[in-house]
Amino acid sequence: MSMPMHIGTDVAPLARGASFPLRHRLLRAAFQLAWVLLARWTPPMWQRWRVLVVNAFGARVHASANIAASARIWFPPNLVMAESACLGPRTICYCMARIEIGAHAVVSQGAHLCAGTHDIDDPAFTLVTQPISIGARAWVASDAFVGPGVVMGEGAVLGARAVSFSSLAPWTVHVGNPARHLRDRARP
Repeated sequence: MSMPMHIGTDVAPLARGASFPLRHRLLRAAFQLAWVLLARWTPPMWQRWRVLVVNAFGARVHASANIAASARIWFPPNLVMAESACLGPRTICYCMARIEIGAHAVVSQGAHLCAGTHDIDDPAFTLVTQPISIGARAWVASDAFVGPGVVMGEGAVLGARAVSFSSLAPWTVHVGNPARHLRDRARP
């Protein structure tokens, strides 16, 4: 697991300072506009078109991946999705740091992947980012929350509405807030 990255250490977010450079903010604004105009309205079967749109803005998403039209992606260059990975309806992919979704992994409707937080002990409330990795065949169930720095091993399951701020071992099932190990999952 990588170390947290402090962003904008010369800026105090509480004083309304920007945490990211202008170029970064402009790319995000351009992507949001493009998503609304080119992808947000598209029917489910246009998944390859949506993949083309996010890849045009720097994402690295496999052509067979599925991104729902209602998914919200914060910064495409930090998104990586392998073959047949799925980012479901109304998901929030707050990719302030890299978010990787492995092959055949599913992020279900309403789930939230959040790769950023703030240093609450810093008077400047500095932004801190850490990557998220969701292993192959893992499942983030409906309305679940995955926090910064979490690594979900291959086949791991985070149950509906569960909250994880720590990594989940491969082929295990976790539920609750905070997420706790419920049982092991059968391997295919």
